[in-house]
Amino acid sequence: MIKDILSKQKRELDSKRKEYYIERKAKIKNIESDIIQVITGPRRAGKSFFVINTIKENFGYANFDDEQLTETKDYDEIISNIDNIYSNPKTIFFDEIQNLEKWELFVNRLQRQGKKIILTGSNSKLLSSELATHLTGRYFETKIYPLSFNEIINKKEKTTAEIKSEFDKYLYNGGYPEPYSKKLDVSEYLKTLFDATLYKDVIKRHKIRKTNELEAIAEFIISNSATQLSYNQIAKSLKVKSVETVKKYCNILEETLMFFSIKKYSNKIREQHTDSKKIYCIDNGIIKAKAFSTSQNQGKLLENVIASELKKTEDKQKIYYWKTQNNEEVDFVIQKNNTIKELIQVCYNTQNKKTEEREIRALIKAGKELKCKKLTIITNDEEKKETREWFGMKGTINYIPAWKWLLEE
Repeated sequence: MIKDILSKQKRELDSKRKEYYIERKAKIKNIESDIIQVITGPRRAGKSFFVINTIKENFGYANFDDEQLTETKDYDEIISNIDNIYSNPKTIFFDEIQNLEKWELFVNRLQRQGKKIILTGSNSKLLSSELATHLTGRYFETKIYPLSFNEIINKKEKTTAEIKSEFDKYLYNGGYPEPYSKKLDVSEYLKTLFDATLYKDVIKRHKIRKTNELEAIAEFIISNSATQLSYNQIAKSLKVKSVETVKKYCNILEETLMFFSIKKYSNKIREQHTDSKKIYCIDNGIIKAKAFSTSQNQGKLLENVIASELKKTEDKQKIYYWKTQNNEEVDFVIQKNNTIKELIQVCYNTQNKKTEEREIRALIKAGKELKCKKLTIITNDEEKKETREWFGMKGTINYIPAWKWLLEE
C-alpha cells in the first residue's frame, strides 16, 4: 500500500512541475548545506510549489496530508519505497510533516544517516515555536505566505493604470496562488480552504467539542480584522460564558497562520501583554469569502493588506500599534534594534479631511513621544510630502499610494 501511495504522489509531483508557477521573493537559506530546511506557512500558501521550483537536484517526496500514509507504523518502509521510486535520493522532501506521529524522531534519525531533509508544515505551534525542541540539530526556517502584490506584478511591463487595476483586485481577492494560476472562483475556493483548515488544523487536532463556538469566534475575528479586540469583547459579543475559552480558541486559530495579532507599543512589557491586541487576517480574500458583511470597509481592507505585508518582515523588525488614553492611534510602529524607525498610518480616503486631520495629529504626537522623524501615510492613491504642525509640534509626512509601497523591495 505504501508503495502505491508514494507512486501516486510521484505522478502528482511530476504533474505539478508542469503547472504555472509565480516566482516567490523568499529564498531558502544555505540551500546547499545538509542542515534541515523547514518551510512553514498557512495551508495552500504555496509551500510545496516553492520547494518544487527551488530545488533543482533529484529528491524523494512524501506528502503526509494523506491519512493512509500517516497511519503506517513502519517508517522504514516509507524510506525504502522512496529510495526505490526515486533512485536513492540524497534529498527528501516531506510535505505537511506535522501530521506524522513522532515525526521529529524520524527526521532526526534520517539526518544522522546523512539524508538532506526539507520539511513543510502548516501549524505554527508545531513547526515554528517548538522547532528548537523537536530538531536536535541546526535548522533553517523559511516562511511562505500567500502571494504579495509585488510577486503578482513580478516586474512585468505594465502601465500605472494596469497596476492600479491589479491592486483593486488584490485588495478584495488577496493572494492565494491557486485562484491566480488556475482562474478559480476566489471566494468559493477560500471558503472551502478555510473550512478545511478549521476542521483539520483546529477541530480535529485539538479535539474541539464546542465547534459552534469556535466557528463563531473565527468568523467574528475575520469580520473585525484590523480592529483592536480583547478576549472580553469577543466573549460578550458572542455570548460565550468563558473568557478563557475565547483566549484558548484565539490562540489555536493563530496557530493556523491564517490570523495574527500585533501588540500595543509600550516601554513596559507588562502593558504589551495585558492591553488589547489588533487582530488581522493573513489574506484579504479570506475576509471577502467569510466575513459577516457583504460590503467591506475599504479602509480596514487596506490596513489589513499593509499589516500582512509587514508580517513578512517580522524576522528583521518588530511591529506594534500605538494608542493613547484619548484614543489617538497610529496603525503601525516599526522598531528595529530597539529604535523606532518609522510610524505608519493607513488612510484609504484622504479626501475626508476630518479623518485625515485625526491621522496627522496622532502621527505628529507619536513622532514626538517616540522620537521618530519618519512619518508615513499609506493611501489608496495620493502621493505627496508635506510638513504639518499641531500645537507647536512639527512633522514632515510622506504620503504614498499602497500599490507603490507594496512594490518597493
